[in-house]
Order: sequence, then structure tokens, then C-alpha cells
Amino acid sequence: MRRHVLWGTVATAVAMTVLGASSAQAEGRGDIRVTKAVTNNGKSVIVGISKTVTFPIKLTIKDNSGVKRLEHIDASSTGSTAGGPVEWIGTSCKKLSRTTSECTATMSINPHSFPWYSDTNANVTAGEWAAWGNVQANDGDYWLFDRVALFKFKRAATLTAVATRPNPFSHSKQVKVTGTLARADWEALKYRGYSGQSLKLQFKKTGAASYTTVKTVRTNSAGKVAATVDATSSGSWRWFYQGTAATMQVASPGAAMSLAKPTLHAAPRLG
Repeated sequence: MRRHVLWGTVATAVAMTVLGASSAQAEGRGDIRVTKAVTNNGKSVIVGISKTVTFPIKLTIKDNSGVKRLEHIDASSTGSTAGGPVEWIGTSCKKLSRTTSECTATMSINPHSFPWYSDTNANVTAGEWAAWGNVQANDGDYWLFDRVALFKFKRAATLTAVATRPNPFSHSKQVKVTGTLARADWEALKYRGYSGQSLKLQFKKTGAASYTTVKTVRTNSAGKVAATVDATSSGSWRWFYQGTAATMQVASPGAAMSLAKPTLHAAPRLG
């Protein structure tokens, strides 16, 4: 049976229970504050279909009496009542000064928990997330923080590229490049073709340092894409996807293609 999670209610209830605060003082007491917060060193958190992902949430906390501890922390979507199966697995704190400490919480997400975690489709949780929780000071001050350390929580994606010459024996230097864009489906725990997405076909000449964009093509209903172009030299072809707020950026491995004509060898004479 799947559990239904209402994150706003859960966050408030947990904080009130831990701190014993009334609704009128739910924001905290005293001068303790989270002055800086960042998730995963400023990078998106990307989750696929099988591997457990861990990421840090780093908080700078300040109080005139000194910081006692990070009492609680969690993370959830800012745009959906369905959260993800995030687990707080550890915290390390270091004192920066008499009044300021830096605490790093390690969070963990196991994608195998997505299908049963909420009545809502797990895929809708991709997008903007934030951390919430509470901190305590040595003099008894406390602070409930909400919507700090905002970050992008994204579905992992895969992208392939295959380059062929439709007719390697002709004078034509046409190259056909195909590929498939797929992204993680957290409900089915499978990668599914991603339709209607704009992909850039890019080329890197042999010996060059970087790729340049040749043309842009959209994926079909199965996430597949194909383009035929006139090549001017040998090199590598790839597809590049910019990504979205909910799906990671990804580039396919380069597919090498030589424009040299195949050498024809005469068949040996028998007898």
C-alpha cells in the first residue's frame, strides 16, 4: 500500500513536536539564524532508477551564544505535496567562530522507494526542491527554517548516437546520425523515450578540441531522432540535450565517422 505524504503538514508537526513551540512562535526564539545554505555544492541532484544517491546540505548557523546542534533537516519539493523518499543519514559540524558553526547534513535517496512512497506519481516531484528543519543554540534559542538551500531535483537521462554513411561507395559525403533520448521513469523504474525534445546535432573534426552545432532536431514519440547532413571531413558526431528544470542535461558519446572510401580488393582467381 502506498503512503500519501502531505509535506507542509509533516514539516510543521515535526518541528513543533521537537521544539514544543506553539503556533504563535513556530518561527523560533532568540537570535539564532541560518545565514547561508547550499545543497550539493550548488549542483542539481540527479536520480536514476536503481542507484542510491547521496548529497550534502551545508548550513552556516549563527547565534550569539554559539550553536548547539542541527536538530532536524529534510528536503522536499516546493511545488508538489508529494515528497521523495529522502533520508537524513548523518551530520558533521565544525565551529567557525565563537558564534558561528557550519553543519553539513548528508541526505540519501533510494529510487526503489519511489513507487510506493506516495499516492501521487513520483515523477511530478522532479523540479525545484528545498530544505527545511530546525537548529538550536547553546542558550536555548531555536529557529525553524523553511525553503532554504533551493536546488533542482532532476530525472536522469540517457542519450545515444550512431553515425553511418548511407552509401560509402559513392562520391556523396552524406552522414546519417540517429539516436534515442530516454529519461528515468521513477514509477516504473525504467528509462522511457522522451518525446518532443529539441536535440542539437554536433560535430567535432578529427584533431579538434570541441564540438560545434550543425543542426537541431526534435525527438519523435519514442524519443528517437535522425538527421542526414553533408560532412566536410572525418570526425565524431554526437547529440546534445540541454535538459530542463526536471530532467538532466546529457550528451551522447561521440560516434566516429571517416569519409575515406572503402578500399575494394579484387577477388583472387581460382585455378
